[in-house]
Amino acid sequence: MKRSYSKYSAKDDLVWLILRPWIFIPRVLYILLTFIFLFLRILFQGNSKNKNVQKNLSKYLFDVITDLGPCFIKLGQALSTRPDLVRQDWLTELTNLQDNLPAFDHKIALKIIEEELGSPANELFEEFPDSPIASASLGQVYKAKINNSYIAVKVQRPNLYFLIRRDVVILRFLGTFLSPLLPLNIGVGIGEIIDEFGKALFDEIDYQKEAENALKFANLFKGNPNIFIPKLEKQFSSKRIITTSWIDGVKLRDRDLLEENNLIPASFIKTCVISGLQQLFEFGYFHADPHPGNMFALKGGNADCGNLAYVDFGMMDTITNSDRLTLIKAIVHIINEEYYLLAKDFQKLGFLTKEQDLQKLVEPLKEVLGGSLGAEVGNFNLKNVTDKFSKLMYSYPFRVPSRFALIIRAVVSQEGLALRLDPEFKILKIAYPYIAKKLLTDNSEEILEILLEVVFDKKGQIQIQKVESLLNILFKDSENINSDLIPVANAGLKLFVSKKGSEVRKNLLLSLIKDEKLEFTDAKKLLALIRDTFSPLNIAKSAVQNIISTA
Repeated sequence: MKRSYSKYSAKDDLVWLILRPWIFIPRVLYILLTFIFLFLRILFQGNSKNKNVQKNLSKYLFDVITDLGPCFIKLGQALSTRPDLVRQDWLTELTNLQDNLPAFDHKIALKIIEEELGSPANELFEEFPDSPIASASLGQVYKAKINNSYIAVKVQRPNLYFLIRRDVVILRFLGTFLSPLLPLNIGVGIGEIIDEFGKALFDEIDYQKEAENALKFANLFKGNPNIFIPKLEKQFSSKRIITTSWIDGVKLRDRDLLEENNLIPASFIKTCVISGLQQLFEFGYFHADPHPGNMFALKGGNADCGNLAYVDFGMMDTITNSDRLTLIKAIVHIINEEYYLLAKDFQKLGFLTKEQDLQKLVEPLKEVLGGSLGAEVGNFNLKNVTDKFSKLMYSYPFRVPSRFALIIRAVVSQEGLALRLDPEFKILKIAYPYIAKKLLTDNSEEILEILLEVVFDKKGQIQIQKVESLLNILFKDSENINSDLIPVANAGLKLFVSKKGSEVRKNLLLSLIKDEKLEFTDAKKLLALIRDTFSPLNIAKSAVQNIISTA
């Protein structure tokens, strides 16, 4: 019998569970007692230097999360990507939450396949194994064969809809009830944040929805030679089965494993971060679960950008065009150390109320972000800033809008993945040049408007220091000079002579007039800056590098 799942509804699902107290009360008590025992064990053993004690504790933590079920496994997966938050010996065990969980009965999997696809597995596939090759929170994967090609057949765990519906309601109930006791200041948002995860989980157990997501994601990256999305096999997919081409790669889990396979970890970090930035700032559609079990390093590519495969498209989300552009503005305001404007960005995004006095936040924001960025963006440490920002959120009326829950999860998971491969990794060393390049090469009207805000002040005068800061961020690294100089020069020239460039030309002309007189000082400084940046020698280096990289 084919299953029909309802959409998540916090109110309806709460009523559904309260009307079943024989389910609700024992489960709440079990979760509370489980966490009390876990807390007590960590309290007494967490600081022990005995390796066996820590090994047993990490195994106990894994068993607790696994026993609690899919919702808690999802939370544990997020922790498993953060080497800066979790002890290394615990992290090794938690990594198993990604795709090395206990499998469910193979006979049940075969029964689900027959129910969903209409025929037994041995009739549908040329080869079908007796056991799964990987087992995750929501399903397990078999390496089968059709038409002499290997495919990945993911079969959903039994009774999943009931388990998730029950536990999301309880998580929301406990989260809302306990939030005043927690050392957090996220306002009334905790229930809304759990709602976002609930909606995402309900979507994730609908494999037909995942199939649509996979096709959409593949279409967005079809022009990117470094990103690979497995091909969907529609005839072998349904509500609880999804089948794709097999990915023959190495999981982005361990630096040593990549190096053993002659793969360069840094190249995959760059591809991973750039593709994540594209999802947020170009496509407005992103993979919200980028943990190492869902990403594979492939052969090919080069030392700068490795070939990367994404799998598992159940947890996806979108970002509105307005939020996307405001985030870009916020990053520019951080670069330019414009903290009042940054506070306005936070207000527009919903992190601050409309009644908040933004002037009071200028100094605190400067204290949190100013010293961390400075001239050397590459030295930015997200963990340090996050710690400081947590204190700021507790002292001031910041709150996390629910629509940002999955965005934050994706960014945190992705940075955690990069830190596993390179403990010295600095996310803004890649992110800042990306934003700078986007401002200088994107010819959309929205991005052009942001660029004009950078180049000209409110009086229409050229802001030389800000232009210089933007170019420095993009070109102070020799690698960026080689790869980006010509594209940026071409885009700038095209924009200047195009119809859209009329605003740029108009502002440049107006900037020459000061006190009803022509003043060329700023214009000369701008021309000198452009001349030095795009000198014939630099252009020649860029051309040679581009020829070498494409050879």
